Amino acid sequence: MPTVSVVIPTYNRSEEVTHAIDSVLAQTYDDFELLVVDDGSTDDTKEVVTGYDDDRVKFVEHEENQGAPAARNTGIEHAEGEYVAFLDSDDEWLPLKLERQVDYLESKGDDWVAVYCDVDMKTKGTSGPMRSLAASFLSKSDPDTPTEGGDELVEEVLADRLHTSAGSTLMVRTDVARKIEGFDTTFRRFQDPEFLMRVLREGKLAHVAEPLVVRHESGDPPADIVREADEKYLEKFSDVVDDLEAKGHDVRGSHNLVLAKLYLNEGNIMTGLQYFVRSNARTRHYPGILWATQNGIRENGQGKTVLAAGVGLVAVLGLLFVLLAGGSQPEN
Repeated sequence: MPTVSVVIPTYNRSEEVTHAIDSVLAQTYDDFELLVVDDGSTDDTKEVVTGYDDDRVKFVEHEENQGAPAARNTGIEHAEGEYVAFLDSDDEWLPLKLERQVDYLESKGDDWVAVYCDVDMKTKGTSGPMRSLAASFLSKSDPDTPTEGGDELVEEVLADRLHTSAGSTLMVRTDVARKIEGFDTTFRRFQDPEFLMRVLREGKLAHVAEPLVVRHESGDPPADIVREADEKYLEKFSDVVDDLEAKGHDVRGSHNLVLAKLYLNEGNIMTGLQYFVRSNARTRHYPGILWATQNGIRENGQGKTVLAAGVGLVAVLGLLFVLLAGGSQPEN
């Protein structure tokens, strides 16, 4: 039996999925099976995947589209390996990814049940130094955030301070993934941290501090959809949230910061500012806020009147005033 079962959920990405598959087949650690779960694609995904002349590549098909969580769960059901590792179909692994993770996790004790790694974030629409700068603001965790362990990570994950990109970085013991019944298919967003929260109830999470995954930023869904999913996510773990906030940890403020960035990035300046003033933003978050704001005004301003551009300028000045006024906040 293979040591690792790799699961790639895909839907109408026949071109992109080849890059993901090729990156798995190029792994230096070759004791794996690759389960590509086609979630009801209408393009030539089936022909592309079944065209691989490699016994490790296995094609599993949904007759109808059910969503990425359901596709991952199908992969978990079919997995024959001791571990199951996930990869989104528009991302790629670097060759040492599995080798580093298997070696590190197996060097830990039995209470360590999963491992993730860092990512190299590729951001659309920018290039050169600006792309690197934007990616660093979007992908890195807050300073001093613990990156591995058990209970101490619950707050970090729940408060959105620890970003694991679990959909493409995580490798977890298969028995654990099955015990917690896989991914929650009712979530439209936050499926990865929701799954990770339940993994942490079963054991500890290890961290390989190397960027072994190339993650391609594919754009955010509408902020309203994220807000609805965010409310559901916080409600599911409301007992934990309430306990943390009773101890002085502003979990909901962290989520308001995420929503502020999304609304600002859409050009919805007033709603973004409303979430911003209810957030726990610190000085280190300001570059990301400013990036989202200018991006939202630029994208939303194309083809608009000069009046709209003036409104955008006033909004930016108002945001800068709020940022400067909040600059004296203590760094926690």
